[in-house]
Amino acid sequence: MAPGHVAYGLRAQYGLTVAPETVMAWERGEISPTSAELTALAGVLWCAPGELLAEPVTLREHRIARGLAPDDLARRIGLETNSYQKMEDSGRWKGNERQSAALASTLGLTLAQFVTATGKQQELAEVLRNAVTTRWQAYGKPLAKLLPVPRANLDRVLEKMHGEYQSLMVATLSWGGGGGAGATGDAGREYLAEIVDRFWAVAGGAG
Repeated sequence: MAPGHVAYGLRAQYGLTVAPETVMAWERGEISPTSAELTALAGVLWCAPGELLAEPVTLREHRIARGLAPDDLARRIGLETNSYQKMEDSGRWKGNERQSAALASTLGLTLAQFVTATGKQQELAEVLRNAVTTRWQAYGKPLAKLLPVPRANLDRVLEKMHGEYQSLMVATLSWGGGGGAGATGDAGREYLAEIVDRFWAVAGGAG
């Protein structure tokens, strides 16, 4: 269907006034349709809304891919619809540990997808950097608040990563004035820069 045909279908079948240029912008990924527009678009094209999305990234995209309305998802995770909608619109998840676990389960999110969808990438990186550079035991609880994972599992990952980073630092000192990445601290800086990726690798939660 040409953009003009799609625009006509949206207007005729759903009462939505959408210009053909807007349909073209949707196709190019320059802008995204609203939930109502996406549902109507799927109706015009005879497909499910999730089929029109690329790999979902945001909470909204994951919800739509699962075919859930905001009130349905909110009810399943134990939130008021308005409270959930505010979090989805802002891209900042503020649910408690139980609600986070329910969200991940209902939407079928991996740990990496959960962190991205809830806007917690920077917060996760900060907790991990603090954990490996100081006393990791102090950061199990903050990490458990970020991720719907049993505390004991997270503690094991933090302990391992702390050991890895501290080994790099010991190697740096043992090099003394010699050459190599260990001598300059490059290895330690690189570890901290890529700490979230390393976390997924150790936790087995990437992808």
